[in-house]
Amino acid sequence: METAGKVAIVTGAGAGIGAALAARLVAGDARVVVADLDGDSAAKVAAELGDKAIAVGGDVADEQVVAQLIATAEREFGPVDLYFANAGIGGGPGLDSTEDQWAAAIDVNVMAHVRAAKLLVPGWVERGEGYFVSTASAAGLLTQLGSAPYSVTKHAAVAFAEWLSITYGDKGVRVSCLCPMGVDTRLLSGDLIPENPDAAAFAIKAVKTAGAVLSTEDVAETVIEAMAAEHFLILPHPEVLQMYRNKGADYDRWIAGMRRFQEALRG
Repeated sequence: METAGKVAIVTGAGAGIGAALAARLVAGDARVVVADLDGDSAAKVAAELGDKAIAVGGDVADEQVVAQLIATAEREFGPVDLYFANAGIGGGPGLDSTEDQWAAAIDVNVMAHVRAAKLLVPGWVERGEGYFVSTASAAGLLTQLGSAPYSVTKHAAVAFAEWLSITYGDKGVRVSCLCPMGVDTRLLSGDLIPENPDAAAFAIKAVKTAGAVLSTEDVAETVIEAMAAEHFLILPHPEVLQMYRNKGADYDRWIAGMRRFQEALRG
């Protein structure tokens, strides 16, 4: 998959990984719709990228907003070739997470991907090509200490990407799933669980202790390289693969090890 000349939509692109992906795509001669709940941030990113980018503000968990993104891309640039379901939120802490926190995490981290795929994949099947990139997390393969909604919804995002690839991979639809650990974004600055600073601090400590915190630019470059090779699983932190293998090889031992890690962090 070459990105040159392609039309892309990147959600959550007002900052962080999304903004870096948009910049990398434009640098590779793609045309990009920069989407974000914060329309001003999206507009700022798009303005910096020049005439190959356009901004659209709105909640990408809303199917009507996604339809607007697609319509804008088609009107300004042409049919959508690449969709980066990158927008994500942290959610709540543990069993004390509210119903609203659970609902928001499910809506943004999972259903936004489902709704976008519903609108795009049938057309891609007719055309014989299209690429869906889901931003999940290493938490979707392992777990996220300190946040049940984040862990559960990121697992679900991985599961949906798997299903999408299995179901439509032989019909020209390529799918990749991005699963990083720590990345220098607002989530690691307190936005993981914004309503609960103590829980957020613990969850962020777990992420930062587990491995290196990468720049968004490094992650974006890894994504583009993986797409060129059409890899399903994109792991900017290579050590996640071994962690995942250890988990599958002996689940009980892995859970016991995670309990020890959790207690060490608390200590």
